[in-house]
Amino acid sequence: MASRTRMANEAWEALFRAQATVQRELLAADVWDGLNPSDYGVLYALSKAPDGLRITALADDALLTQAGISRLIARLETQGLVERVADPADGRASRIRLTAAGTEAQRRVGLRHGRHVAQIMTRTFSAEQLQQLQALSETLTESVRP
Repeated sequence: MASRTRMANEAWEALFRAQATVQRELLAADVWDGLNPSDYGVLYALSKAPDGLRITALADDALLTQAGISRLIARLETQGLVERVADPADGRASRIRLTAAGTEAQRRVGLRHGRHVAQIMTRTFSAEQLQQLQALSETLTESVRP
């Protein structure tokens, strides 16, 4: 029987390869309408926060660095997809929220992207396996969060 260290590393390698392989297929899809996946990730995160998010919370949710999220937000602002609004809890801070155009872009791209994700995942896994995969992934994510 393999050691726990070896099993853990082999499981990580399999998880990493699965994510990279699926990501490649998702990136190649004609669903993005001029957005890139990071842009969409920010629009998606903001779609769940009608009052907007502080930039640090948005960076955490979209899995981006502070520098990366700042450049991305500036680009999305220029495109008219997001706007900065005063944070009612802290007059010195601002929140980022979707504009009407940003909401429309998120819905349009999200519908096609969601269908594509469902096609990939359901051609491989049963409903029970999808639930197990979700539970395992959430457990792993929570176990390494600071």
